[in-house]
Amino acid sequence: MKHRFVIALLSMLCAVACLAQDSSPPGIPQQDLPRLQLTAGMYVVNVQVAATDLQRSIGLMWRTDMPASEGMLFVFDQAKEQCFWMKNTVLPLSAAFVADDGRIVHIADMKPQSTDAHCSGRPVRYVLEMNQGWFAQKGIRVGTRLGGAPFAPH
Repeated sequence: MKHRFVIALLSMLCAVACLAQDSSPPGIPQQDLPRLQLTAGMYVVNVQVAATDLQRSIGLMWRTDMPASEGMLFVFDQAKEQCFWMKNTVLPLSAAFVADDGRIVHIADMKPQSTDAHCSGRPVRYVLEMNQGWFAQKGIRVGTRLGGAPFAPH
């Protein structure tokens, strides 16, 4: 019960912080999240894992660069339609919406600093953000299966 209260409180604080963000100076990018390796075809990707409400709400905001083989994996508690936008995000990104089995169900290119919604179109628990165009350049398409710990059979 206490854990749920803390999560709810953090979510509320994050919502307030996000609303206030329009008038405040740029924030500090989060770069100290847990990391893991995923595979996409023959490519290895090093990802930061955003698994809490606060981590997911900040995502890649305020990052000015990201190495080509790095990204961020957003992990949600349950599969549902996920929607992303790019407010306070200056890097152009592509988002792969990923099913529990690691299969990519949708890829969206997202414009920096935009509040346009990019949605999965079906329930997913994972979203992998990479530099824009990375998936296309590597031939990674809808239907490709990602490998790694989150997608291992249980």
